[in-house]
Amino acid sequence: MNINKKKLIVVVGPTASGKTDLSIKLSKKFNCDIISADSRQFYKEMSIGTAKPSAQNLREAKHHFINNISVNQPYTAGIFSKEVKIFLEQYFLTNDYIIMVGGSGLFIDSVVYGIDDIPNVPNYIRDDLNDRYIEKGIDCLLNNLKSRDPNYYHIVDKKNPRRIIRALEVCIFTNKPYSSYLSNKNKIKCNYDVDWYGICPDKKTLTSRINNRVDQMVKNGLFDEVEKLKHFKHLNALKSVGYSEIFKYFDKELTKDEAIENIKVNTIKYSKRQITWFKKNKEIKWFQSILDFTNSFKN
Repeated sequence: MNINKKKLIVVVGPTASGKTDLSIKLSKKFNCDIISADSRQFYKEMSIGTAKPSAQNLREAKHHFINNISVNQPYTAGIFSKEVKIFLEQYFLTNDYIIMVGGSGLFIDSVVYGIDDIPNVPNYIRDDLNDRYIEKGIDCLLNNLKSRDPNYYHIVDKKNPRRIIRALEVCIFTNKPYSSYLSNKNKIKCNYDVDWYGICPDKKTLTSRINNRVDQMVKNGLFDEVEKLKHFKHLNALKSVGYSEIFKYFDKELTKDEAIENIKVNTIKYSKRQITWFKKNKEIKWFQSILDFTNSFKN
């Protein structure tokens, strides 16, 4: 199949930046579909707290990889990458363009640049590490990682227990440093053209948008959505911003107002980590708003 002229248009940025609206604008311009690359929008049971595209958005453009799995199904960047590439092989037989939009940098990079071939690890090892994290905190995990893999210890996000646990479980299972699997040797990169666009409002605007979005989520029934998922709170998918804070409310660790405020604060922190990830990619052309994007292509 000759796909030299096929193009993947990637739209990235922090949460609440306007990515969805920009991706729909582009899908209309190029008459193409959209792939969601948000690692929480895959889950059928999580809608309000993940800010999935609205019913109107879904009518305006056909989306893929939204509501495609359940919270109790393991789903990694590696699985996502394989499934997207299989989908694109078929899609590009009859289409020239597609949009991929999201804020999950690892999942997006796995499609564009490939992903390291890291061994699957038995669930009991992860469960044991999760128990240790709950009982002894993140410092216990970090000290373990530092002794097993000092190279990865120096670059890992030390406030992200999921990344730390992922590295540790591989170290424990293979008896090798996690960093030894992070190379470009076995990565299979995509073989079509890729255009990168990023949207990132100024700090004040982004903070305001995040706070307003959280308030709207609460009005839309976020607490009810989370309450229905209480039996799944031990799953990784639900140990995320917007869900973990409300579980603490139901466990009487926080008041309702405290939970809402924590969601806002933690979402802002998360947006900063997203920006840090994407700013490392020099292929991305950045804009502050959709208007900024539109005006740049008029000149």
